[in-house]
Amino acid sequence: MPKILIIEDEAAIRRVLKKIISEENETYIVEEAEDGLEGLEMLKNNDFDLILCDIKMPKMDGVEVLGKAKMLKPEVPIVMISGHGDLDTAVNTMRLGAFDYISKPPDLNRLLNTVRNALEQKVLVVENKLLKKKISKNYEMIGESEAITHIKEIIEKVANTDARVLITGPNGTGKELVAHWLHEKSSRSQAPLIEVNCAAIPSELIESELFGHVKGSFTGAVKDRAGKFESANGGTIFLDEIGDMSLSAQAKVLRALQENKVARVGSEKDISVNVRVVAATNKDLQKEIAEGNFREDLYHRLAVILIKVPALNDRREDIPLLVDFFADKISEEQGTVKKQFSKEAIQLLKEYNWTGNIRELRNVVERLIILGEKEVSAKDIQLFAQK
Repeated sequence: MPKILIIEDEAAIRRVLKKIISEENETYIVEEAEDGLEGLEMLKNNDFDLILCDIKMPKMDGVEVLGKAKMLKPEVPIVMISGHGDLDTAVNTMRLGAFDYISKPPDLNRLLNTVRNALEQKVLVVENKLLKKKISKNYEMIGESEAITHIKEIIEKVANTDARVLITGPNGTGKELVAHWLHEKSSRSQAPLIEVNCAAIPSELIESELFGHVKGSFTGAVKDRAGKFESANGGTIFLDEIGDMSLSAQAKVLRALQENKVARVGSEKDISVNVRVVAATNKDLQKEIAEGNFREDLYHRLAVILIKVPALNDRREDIPLLVDFFADKISEEQGTVKKQFSKEAIQLLKEYNWTGNIRELRNVVERLIILGEKEVSAKDIQLFAQK
């Protein structure tokens, strides 16, 4: 049942608001506070789905209540109640995070519509938070080794900045995972994360893929098309395997980073973009620079923050945690009871040479869950975990 808090110093207006809201829906629980201090105290100790707050009140005005309430419970929508002379202030509160404002005396239909819309928004915010938690869990970084702890610390420090990040490491180590974590923990998390696998796109098409094209700019360009940079506007673009990008495309990416502008293939018109760039590669870019395959100026633009993801062989202490995580995930996907791994089985997995890194470990765990006994044993490892 939705709980609504009315913070208003005039008792008559409190009564009117409560009567209107309660008669609209009997399931609404409406509570009252006669000033901002009392309202904040009630908010600290209770969960509310909506707050109606007057602007001009003794002890603490509504603008201050709004700021403090948003810090306490940012997901709770707040509707400001304004007198005729408070309209400019009421409009300003919208910039500060208020859901809406209602003038005194309250119009019945306007009030009820605002209450319904605000409560619906609260439900959506909660659902989005749960969805984000679920998404974040899919991209969770598992491990307590020194190397993984260091990566997590770097992400915490840089996620909320717009600093460009270059992620390096062998194939299958989880570079994409790091990129997703950076985005999920950033202020851009509500905007898209657009992924581009530079190694999977033919060199003659990479520029069109990244920057878009106009109709007729090349054979097959039958209509205008936005590129990945435009699609990622406001969010993050993840350039995976950037070491495989052609020198021509590198030059255009460099311009985009320098000027925050892109131009579609076949067009001279610039399009402004606000994009955070995260790149990844399994190549030694310093060696690629020396051999003339990668632009040094682009490297320095990308490598503001460097994150090196270790091979699984260099973090063997994380294998028990990873096996348990994958066993949970695979049993959930297959709708089966989770299988346990014996200590001897885990020890053998820790001694295995993981040339395919995390990706290979996940495949092996899935194979063992399908083919192994109720408890995966050392014998199962010897039978099914070999290459």
